[in-house]
Parts: sequence; C-alpha cells; structure tokens
Amino acid sequence: MKSKSTILFIEINNSNFIFAVGLNEEDNKFQLLHVNSVPIQGITDNRISDYDLICKIFKKNIYDIEQKFQTVFKDVIIIIDNFDCSINNYSGFKKLNGTQLVKDNITYILNVLKSKINEFENEKTILHIFNTKFLLDNKQIDNLPIGLFGNFYSHELSFFLINRNNLKNLENTIKECNLKIKKIVSKNFIEGVELIDKNPSLESFFKIQINKNFSQVLFFEKSAIKFIQNFNFGTNIIINDIAKVTALKVEIIEKIIHNLNFSEKQFTNEILEKEFFEENNFRKIEKKLILDIASARIEELSEILLMKNINVSTFKKQKNPIFLFIDDKLSKKSFFEVFKIFFSNKSEFELNIEDENEIGKNFEQVNKVVQYGWKKEAIPVIQEKKSIISRLFNLLFN
Repeated sequence: MKSKSTILFIEINNSNFIFAVGLNEEDNKFQLLHVNSVPIQGITDNRISDYDLICKIFKKNIYDIEQKFQTVFKDVIIIIDNFDCSINNYSGFKKLNGTQLVKDNITYILNVLKSKINEFENEKTILHIFNTKFLLDNKQIDNLPIGLFGNFYSHELSFFLINRNNLKNLENTIKECNLKIKKIVSKNFIEGVELIDKNPSLESFFKIQINKNFSQVLFFEKSAIKFIQNFNFGTNIIINDIAKVTALKVEIIEKIIHNLNFSEKQFTNEILEKEFFEENNFRKIEKKLILDIASARIEELSEILLMKNINVSTFKKQKNPIFLFIDDKLSKKSFFEVFKIFFSNKSEFELNIEDENEIGKNFEQVNKVVQYGWKKEAIPVIQEKKSIISRLFNLLFN
C-alpha cells in the first residue's frame, strides 16, 4: 500500500508566485493542503531580473510552509507560465527494408532529433518532448507501431523549449532554498491536459488565452502541444481605444463597462448618463459608440490571434474547436457576445468560452502527470554506449 506523502509546488505565472502543498493519500487521491499567492517580483520580460529578491521571496514562503507542516522538503515541482518558451517540430525517419520496428529504432530517431535541437537551438534546452505523428510506409498510425513490419518509418516530435539561462537561474534559485527540482512542467501543457480530461473525445484543438496585457495561442494535435505563439497585448487595447476615441479616462471607461453589460442589451441612440463623468465636463456620447469601438478591437484581436494568423492557417483547415480563456473578467462579462461572434468566425468554428481553472485543480493535474506521465509525452533517451564484447553478444543472441 502506498504511504502518504506531501509535495511542494511553486507556480510562476504572469502575475503571481503560487506556493502550494499537496498530499498523496494511500488510495491515490490527491488533497490540496495549502495555497499561498504572492505578487510576482524580480521577473522582467520573461526572465529573472532580480535573483536575490526572488531567492528572498522563495526562502520566506518555503520556511513558513515548513514551519506550518513541521516538515522539511527535499524537492519541489515547478510550474512555469512566463519564461517565453517555444516549440519546434521535427521529423526523423528510419529505413526498415521490410524488417520489424523495434524500440532501438525509436531511440535512434529521438537521439538524432535531440542532437538537431542542441545544434540549432543552442541557447535553449528541452522541457517536454511530445509524440505528434507516426507514419509507417506513409500510413498514419494512432499509436507507436513497435512490432509492426514495414519499409520506411517516420516519427514526428514536438519539442517544448525553455531558454537555457532562465532554466539555470531557476535551478540556482531553488538550490539556494536547499531544494532540488523534481520536475518542471509547463502550465500550458497542464491546462491542455485538463481540457482533454474534461472532454474525452477531444484530441486536436486551439487554446487561446487573452489577459489584460498579453495573449497566447496554442494548438494541440492528437493530445500533444504542436504550436505556441505569444503576443504582447490583450484586452488593454479595447479599453485604451475606447478611452482614446471618447477622450475619457481609462478609469471612467472601466466604470462604464462595469455598469453597462453590452452583451445583454442593444443600445440605440442612448447617451451615457452624467454620473459616469464625475468631475469631467458632460458630453453626449452614445453607448453604441463604445460597443462599436469594442467590437472593432475584438474583431482585430480575433484576426491577429487566429483568423488571419498565417502561422496557424494549416491547423484551421480541420475546423478544430477553440477554447477561449479571457482573464479580464470585466471585458469578458460586458462583451461576451462580441467575443463569441468573432472568435467563432460567426459560428464557422466551434467556440467554447471557458472559466479559469480552480487553483487546486491545476496542482492535482500536475501531480498526476509527474507521477504517471502523459500518453503523448516522450521520455528523453540517451543512446547507451556498448562495449565491443556487449555488441558482439547482441549480434549473436538478439
């Protein structure tokens, strides 16, 4: 029977450090025991800019947790969301000449492709590797076709990369806290796994994240991350553009949007009430103008991120479903229907506008992936060096 064990997690996202403790119980159930969120500091432009400050924050929070639980942690699982990671896709092949595909063939391809990553992306290192496509004699196979016979085998892999210096600084930070990193996991990967878990028939889809100051487009193919693209703008362009056209302060625009739900009512010739102007001079501004400006910006967002984004044009051909996460609750509530119209391309695509996941759910999924792996994640393999004698025995007996 498996004994209980506590696990330390640290999530680094775009706004917070989240320190959490979970418990693996005897019946393989997971219980979240502790969560503490701290405003992010010491990270600028997706890199660690103040190493000493982050060490101080980490040490204090880890010490407080260890005191609370009367334990000393030896390792930690890190979840990252803002280190400007990238994805590269490569295909490798092996001529079989009618023989059987064996594990060593897969090892060979994986090592060849890893060497390409090391050669062409020497400032980055591999965080995740995903199996994305298996082709045996030009026929796509759903699962790894070990044991099948053929002439030509092609294997496509997706490499999720992190900047080498960012990784080194992160490792040193954790080392300063007298801990070892057990595993670093991409939050994007985990959120995709959660969507798949909630939708068992789901394999290929877009996940679009729109926050106030940044946006992100991901594509999952056959339950593996295939593409990621980051943008340095978000719903802030909606508010800022309304403020610019109406010559009102951003704070006033936010108050107007908070009080007028543009998704529930169509405004015709209605003027903004005087109460919105506060100390400013009252001017006749139609409510519909605000909706029109917001609609234009949201349409522009949908075009840049997805509809006219040439980087995802191939993935759109299959009419893959879209899962849209809008972190700015104010914009999501007031312009829900507008987002729905443009991000579904007027109902051409299946659109799901999602709520943010509960914090506890994220850590439970992370724990599951770290413990049991993921069906599409490939384990990095290092080619074993064999002596002349062992190679001779292999030739004779294998």
